[in-house]
Amino acid sequence: MSLRIGIDIGSTTVKVVVLDEQNKLLFRSYERHYSKTRERACETLHSIEDRFRGQNVKMVITGSAGLGVAKAAGVDFVQEVYATAAAVREYYPDTDAVIELGGEDAKIIFFGGALEERMNGSCAGGTGAFIDQMATLMNVTVNELDNLSLKHEKIYPIASRCGVFAKSDIQPILNQGGRKEDVAASIFQAVVDQTVAGLTQGRELKGKIVFLGGPLHFLMGLRERFVETLKLDEEHAVFPQDGDCFAGIGAALCAADYQERSFEDCLKLLEDSVDVKTAVDTMPALFASQEEYDAFLARHNANHPPQVDAASYSGPAWLGIDAGSTTTKMALITADGGLLYTYYHSNMGNPVAIVLEQLREIYRLCGDRIQIKGAAVTGYGEDLIKNAFSCDLGLVETVAHYNAAAHFNPDVDFIIDIGGQDMKCFKIRNGAVDSIMLNEACSSGCGSFIETFAKALGYDIASFSRLGLFSPHPVNLGSRCTVFMNSSVKQAQKDGASVEDISAGLSISIVKNAVYKVIRAASADDLGRHIVVQGGTFLNDAVLRAFEQELGRNVTRPTIAGLMGAFGAALAARDLGLEHSALLDAAALETFTHSARPATCGLCTNHCSLTVNQFDGGRKFISGNRCSRPLGKERAELPDLMKFKYNKLRSMHGEGEGDGSRGRIGIPFGLNMYENLPFWFTFFTRLNFEVVLSPESSRKLYLKGQRTIPSDTVCYPAKLLHGHVEALVEEGVDAIWYPCMSYNNDEGIGDNHYNCPVVAYYPELLAANVPSLKKTRFLDPYVGLWRHRDFAKRICALMEQEFDIPKRETRQAVDAAYRAYESYVNTVRETGQEYIRYARAHDMPIIVMCGRPYHIDPEINHGINDLVTSFGFVLVTEDALSDLEGYAPRHVLNQWTFQSRMYNAARYVCTQEDMQAIQLVSFGCGTDAITTDEMRDILEEGGKLYTQLKIDDISNLGAVKIRVRSLMAAIEARKKRN
Repeated sequence: MSLRIGIDIGSTTVKVVVLDEQNKLLFRSYERHYSKTRERACETLHSIEDRFRGQNVKMVITGSAGLGVAKAAGVDFVQEVYATAAAVREYYPDTDAVIELGGEDAKIIFFGGALEERMNGSCAGGTGAFIDQMATLMNVTVNELDNLSLKHEKIYPIASRCGVFAKSDIQPILNQGGRKEDVAASIFQAVVDQTVAGLTQGRELKGKIVFLGGPLHFLMGLRERFVETLKLDEEHAVFPQDGDCFAGIGAALCAADYQERSFEDCLKLLEDSVDVKTAVDTMPALFASQEEYDAFLARHNANHPPQVDAASYSGPAWLGIDAGSTTTKMALITADGGLLYTYYHSNMGNPVAIVLEQLREIYRLCGDRIQIKGAAVTGYGEDLIKNAFSCDLGLVETVAHYNAAAHFNPDVDFIIDIGGQDMKCFKIRNGAVDSIMLNEACSSGCGSFIETFAKALGYDIASFSRLGLFSPHPVNLGSRCTVFMNSSVKQAQKDGASVEDISAGLSISIVKNAVYKVIRAASADDLGRHIVVQGGTFLNDAVLRAFEQELGRNVTRPTIAGLMGAFGAALAARDLGLEHSALLDAAALETFTHSARPATCGLCTNHCSLTVNQFDGGRKFISGNRCSRPLGKERAELPDLMKFKYNKLRSMHGEGEGDGSRGRIGIPFGLNMYENLPFWFTFFTRLNFEVVLSPESSRKLYLKGQRTIPSDTVCYPAKLLHGHVEALVEEGVDAIWYPCMSYNNDEGIGDNHYNCPVVAYYPELLAANVPSLKKTRFLDPYVGLWRHRDFAKRICALMEQEFDIPKRETRQAVDAAYRAYESYVNTVRETGQEYIRYARAHDMPIIVMCGRPYHIDPEINHGINDLVTSFGFVLVTEDALSDLEGYAPRHVLNQWTFQSRMYNAARYVCTQEDMQAIQLVSFGCGTDAITTDEMRDILEEGGKLYTQLKIDDISNLGAVKIRVRSLMAAIEARKKRN
């Protein structure tokens, strides 16, 4: 019998395994291939050539990137799930499930009966690549990240479905002084949550689980999080010694059925495949000649601030600090905007230490000649830096960037800023930031996107970008997620594209993503005539050139594109006109100290994750709070209709006007129950049932039902319901009432009055996926409340059949329930008007929060209403105003009740000078893909600002704060103009 070789070519690594006739492991290797898959496999086989030359072998290839290599080489291929299963059955025959994490893929294989496999689809959140990205973000190696995680004290909730989301959750924690140890463990916990929630899809993980793949083999902290989350003991959590090469071992085991060759023949087949090439889809070059590039550079280099010699200058100066998501930028300027000192560097996850070091350097440079008259700070770390060093002003970054752009081009009407992980675009109308777009779901159009590829191919970002400038045939890579782009890049490489072609292709793809995915522009005119580009990514000439080519017009890129936030902050400090700055002086910096510790606030149901920062002299700064209570101040209670409605609905439980003699009916408090609860509460209590509401939503409640969620892409409000029904089963109610409702009440303001499909039919999904519902009576009949007579007839029959209740009694309960619902609707409208009168009497601006009824749940909105009222707004909701406008045709089919209300409320806002609207959008909401564009059109045509807040299961409000403060700045600028 011959030796068997298994080669597992994954998305980032090549594993080679050699087994003898008794399945004994003779050789194994695990190495990164940096996209050179065939070359890496050949090198490994060459390294063992002396040992196995002249022997007959059977060789099989497997892995996510293995099929192309196998085809090109004419070597047998076996699918990786099949290979993994073969190895597991050989060595661990009593396994119930396998969890395998690779570089860019994650899979769960269920054994027992037929093999069932679940794999990540469109996103590499929660894989090795994601962990690599997070380690880079924290400026540590993956091993250091692992060691840090083992010393954690608390876990923060972090989104893992996408690197961008994770970054926007991690960044504020780090910028506000959170411990790296806690963040490291939270990253691993996010991977666990993503794997369990995203891949089990409602099937329970139990029994003996084998953990495979590189990340689970090398990272002890990740293992710990899996074992703790799944509550496994040593017998049920198996980490094989060769878990990183298991698919390779499986491929070798499968090789017994395939053709035998000499070792030399196998090696030659692989070597011959290295040079096989296929056709590549290409695009026109960025620059046709050196002359064209020189002219391009001359045009852009003309936009620079005056150069000042700091060594000879004496006089006043102003300091701007931009504590960004991954970098800290600083600019010291003279009165005319001349630059005395600049700084641009990664903040290493510790912006305070960086700013401290730089301030000492600035004071050394200034001596007695230069006096700092003002200091302003902007960016993610604004609050922390402002409090640490007593800066005179903190300003929202959109305003800082506009200040800087207007300095170089006073007519600017569109600003696009592409940073490392974030992209911000703002339209400027009449001298104020008018509408803001941020990348919410994906960072594939950002700088870190190119950096990730540069590193994977072994280059630093600057030299990698330069390679593409004169590539004659840039590869067309499309505009997709980083992970998919990875496979496009790998394919292009296999097809023979050069690194130069790939570099140029990536620069073009970043631009396409920005223009068509984030800005969603139909043409260049959608952006503007006077466009200023900024952010470090635009210092890359290839990206800038691609942007101008895509738009077909020239744009302004200042030479300090990467420093614009700090420059704009410095201009704002200058405009304060202060005689003396409160900034800590050189002497105060000598005794400066800073420490941070995590804490959880218990003063309300939000349970904010706080970071308590201590500075020298007993100074303290608390971050992560959504209200002023942890700071020792009482909460400022401004009228807030979201809170009013929530409290009113939560009070609807118990026996009401009945006596509870017929038993306890459980009602899950989620989705359309926020609309229909007044009806059902009155209906059941009149029939002498006690109504038991499920507990208030919380992260803990979500985790209770997480394993039964079959779809990772459904919205968070729907995911929460799994926990709500589980809690009601545990409560031991006699029955759970959660009917299917295709239609909502007809309010006469839309073309139809449907509920969205998730709201309408989620009860059926719960019935099919939550096993514990079999322990209780789960009633999910179809009902139509809008057809009063028909509903009364059907519900009478149902109540008689289920509970033996006489029809006459049910009919009386129906009448009372309709009256109760009407009364609730009127109360909401009247209270809305009362709040508006209060705002006008106290000269306060009004925010109309447009969302769904269930967006008032604090676990869903994460306290956004508290944040908005803390800025001095009175808050009312769309359903309090939607009846004040009649029916009007829209550009789209207006067939959902909740959306119709938002359109009408937006139309009404356009008629009121003191109102602005904010739209709440749940991540993963299909209908909102249409609603957001329609809302933007209504508000912008009516001369209002459009602000959209996207919310999901993560509670960090960093991006929300930026938007609300930008809205405030725009309102302020409009006031000044008028």
